[in-house]
Amino acid sequence: SHLIDLPTCELHRLGEIADLVTSVRLSRIRKQKLALALKNEGYIPKLLQLFQVCESVKNTEGLHLLFDIVRGILYLDKAVLFEVMFSDECILGVVGCLEYDPCLAQPAWHREFLTKTAKLQEVIPIRDPELRQKIRQTSRAQYIHAIIMPNPSDFEAGFLSTLNSFISCSKEEILQALQKDEEFLPEVFAQLTNEATAGEQRCELMKFFKEFCAFSFTLPEKRDEFLQTLSKLGFLPTLERLMGMGDLQVRAAATDILSYLVEFSPATVQQFVMQEAQQSENDTQLITEVIEQIICSPNPEFGGDNQLMEILCALIDPEKMLAIASNLEIFEFLDIFYDRYIQVLTAPLLADTSEEWYEIVYFDSTLFFFFVQLMALLFLVDNYQTAEILASVLQLLSFCVERHKYHMKIFIIKKDLLRRTLVLMKSKHKFLALCALRFMRRIIGLKDELYNHYITLGNLFEPVVNAVLDNRNKCNLLKSASIELFEFIRKEDIHFLIAHIVENFSYALESVKNIHTFQGLKTKYEQEKYQQNEKLN
Repeated sequence: SHLIDLPTCELHRLGEIADLVTSVRLSRIRKQKLALALKNEGYIPKLLQLFQVCESVKNTEGLHLLFDIVRGILYLDKAVLFEVMFSDECILGVVGCLEYDPCLAQPAWHREFLTKTAKLQEVIPIRDPELRQKIRQTSRAQYIHAIIMPNPSDFEAGFLSTLNSFISCSKEEILQALQKDEEFLPEVFAQLTNEATAGEQRCELMKFFKEFCAFSFTLPEKRDEFLQTLSKLGFLPTLERLMGMGDLQVRAAATDILSYLVEFSPATVQQFVMQEAQQSENDTQLITEVIEQIICSPNPEFGGDNQLMEILCALIDPEKMLAIASNLEIFEFLDIFYDRYIQVLTAPLLADTSEEWYEIVYFDSTLFFFFVQLMALLFLVDNYQTAEILASVLQLLSFCVERHKYHMKIFIIKKDLLRRTLVLMKSKHKFLALCALRFMRRIIGLKDELYNHYITLGNLFEPVVNAVLDNRNKCNLLKSASIELFEFIRKEDIHFLIAHIVENFSYALESVKNIHTFQGLKTKYEQEKYQQNEKLN
């Protein structure tokens, strides 16, 4: 078909060229014709020659028009033009045109950034010159995309779908080339694990490998092949070792990579964890590393431990294990987890209670609570970081209560864990007190008779009742959550707990006015007692 006639590439006709480029934006056919005409006539290099002339004589009007023209050509979104514009001969001229945005008071510094600041580092030397050129071209394309659309809307993003595809396809080609290189990835792994590797070099390697994995895992058709390649190189044992290193940047990057793997291929990690648990008695295992980083986090408030908690929950979730293991194998894994790993997770929680005092006063709940509260006040009153870590531990234990009903029940009763947890309701950090209460709420939510007997025999409602009494004249989350716990018991009509609460705390709770929950519990108790008497009669 007949292509669009282009104006001669001269300085006085820049306005016509800009109008032409703008006029075709809404017509797919005219965009295609203009792109072919620009390619066939070698028009882009001619425009860039005019740019050099305008810049040398400081022709501001011409530079602004060239910005509109080059930006409009990019918006044609045609791959045949991208190959020309991102080539070594044209890229600096294209970026130079984009510096002269009429909306800016001063020109941008894109060329200086590309030539001086954004120098590509080869953490491992790349021997193929074509691959090196492809990497350079892709990085330039990403930079130009960021210039044109720093924060694109969903509507605007559609204008550059071909550019997005161009970048994605280029990345995919680069990844495939690197995977086919039999020396490249083994060299990366060798340097990562080599003790002689300098700290800065290891950090750069980890940044590269993190980006490498992040993109590779998003390619469903290539993901299995990539995972097989990594598996041959001992990927997970290497990652486990890197997570245990002292360098925080290396550990953070290793955690990010593990997070990608858990998100896109959880079965791979679960299978490794289950095999490791069954074959080794060594404590330096992947789950141990994850748990230790959660409970030793230097800055838990920054959210790093949230990522680790999501990883741990994914690794110990029986429902997700069903894809790779039988029920018996899952049960055996949970046996190992509660025999070996749960002790590490609960160590910060149990450390605030002296084991000797615990054994001496086990049958004296009043004395026990006195000692435990004293220890808790000594350790927690001013330590916000410890409170954050304990809150994370309680969140994980609440997850275990729901997912590991049998194993967790045995562990809680054996260690008297709920009693120790409820001590934290005296903490000045209200979020920690809420976590302790939420843990109890999760247990009661199961409506398990053994749990109910454990709670009543230990008089474990006392800290909750005390929290209600301490906050009787306040309106806060702790009071609301405590009342919700009692309301749940009333609505679910858990007779055993209702009788215990009314018989032991009815008098104390009468001082809490304008709350109908406790009156409802008393009514339920009286109704049940009346019915029992009727049956006896």
